Amino acid sequence: MSARPNTASVDTATVDTAAVESADPCCDAPLPVLGRDVTVPLVTGGEVSYAALDYAASAPALQRVWDDVAAYAPYYGSVHRGAGYLSQLSTDLFENSRATVAEFLDCRDGDQVVFTRSTTDSLNLLAAAIPAGCQVFVFETEHHASLLPWRDARVTYLNAPRTPEQAVATLERALADRDPYGPALVCVTGASNVTGELWPVKELAAAAHAHGARIVLDAAQLAPHHPVSVRELDVDWVAFSGHKLYAPFGSGVLAGRADWLQDSEPYLAGGGASRKVARRADGGVDVEWHTTAARHEAGSPNVIGVYSIASACKALTEAGFDSLVARERHLIDTVRAGLAEVPEVRVLSLFGDDAPRVGVISFVVEGWNSSHFAAALSAEYGIGVRDGLFCAHPLVRTLLGSDPQDPGECGAPEAAPGERSLNAIRVSFGAGTPDEHVERFVGAVKELVRDGAQWKYRTEDGRCVPDRG
Repeated sequence: MSARPNTASVDTATVDTAAVESADPCCDAPLPVLGRDVTVPLVTGGEVSYAALDYAASAPALQRVWDDVAAYAPYYGSVHRGAGYLSQLSTDLFENSRATVAEFLDCRDGDQVVFTRSTTDSLNLLAAAIPAGCQVFVFETEHHASLLPWRDARVTYLNAPRTPEQAVATLERALADRDPYGPALVCVTGASNVTGELWPVKELAAAAHAHGARIVLDAAQLAPHHPVSVRELDVDWVAFSGHKLYAPFGSGVLAGRADWLQDSEPYLAGGGASRKVARRADGGVDVEWHTTAARHEAGSPNVIGVYSIASACKALTEAGFDSLVARERHLIDTVRAGLAEVPEVRVLSLFGDDAPRVGVISFVVEGWNSSHFAAALSAEYGIGVRDGLFCAHPLVRTLLGSDPQDPGECGAPEAAPGERSLNAIRVSFGAGTPDEHVERFVGAVKELVRDGAQWKYRTEDGRCVPDRG
């Protein structure tokens, strides 16, 4: 078999990150991102550079990733299906990206890396692959992507723990008491998308395995901020999304043990998942499915999305997580110290002020509807944050001490400015965040609480927006 063409011409087209940093005096972040020069209008007049502080929803794409994709774009071709040069090159790029992700996650020999659309897609894929009779254990603190996919399984929802040790003890009790004793799966987040707090993943994995269960890690909020080692954490699977890892939308990863994936029906039936299809004498069709990751990658894959993830993995690795974590800790300390100076602000937390966390902080402000506060940050200061329940309704309700039947949803509820509402405000940041953005945010919070909003606002289609008359 002839070798595929060398993709070095594409791979070496990546930009020199250090050169970009030195050439961009307005950016003191370690990894330049797209949009750092975007300006937005203020309702009070004039324009200001946009402070993107909603990384937990979607991080801006790295400049490095965008340039890598642009370098590859002229060579774009369909993968696994063509004899032509560009098709072979794209296939090589696609499979090399799989190897890059496996290395980034420190996967074990025999683990599979399956490319999906997102974390949600990855966990739904795994949910479709679990064996019959499998029991699933999931804390109420999970994002809906982890909380909801297990519709065909017997699910035990565990109460929110108040310490990491309590989380481990709660899981151990639940697993020990399960009946009947059979296949079981634990689904847990690595870092909360609401509080940013790190979960004791390694200890939870040890507890799961001690009781004959497997564990899948939702690393959507962890992977962009901290190294994730499948081998060291001893998790069976890990899932994450490209759009939180500084890559564009529409790509994700499920990586880990191959057996349940190989034994299940393909997630999607179609070309690429099948090795052989033949008509039977009775008029039916016999199908032999792939046993590799291709089994769950039917259809033409998102080659650019996959390559974007691989490029982001390389950029984060080369930047060094030690330095990235240290700088993010500085930003976290700046925000938390600033918010602590405002008595009306209450930061939401499960594990307490001293818990290690990533750059995700949620809070409420006494006397303010959270949607109103977020709208004022945007319209009057050019700061983009998020308000609502963050697709983690049970957790936010628990943190706010609300009744489960109180109104509230992922977006802003129907509540006028000044009215109490069941939602919170979330600020989140990462490797592309300049110091000025978090400093502006802290100053804006203090001004809004002290002086109030400068503009009038109204509720429109469930959102609080400036009233422009």
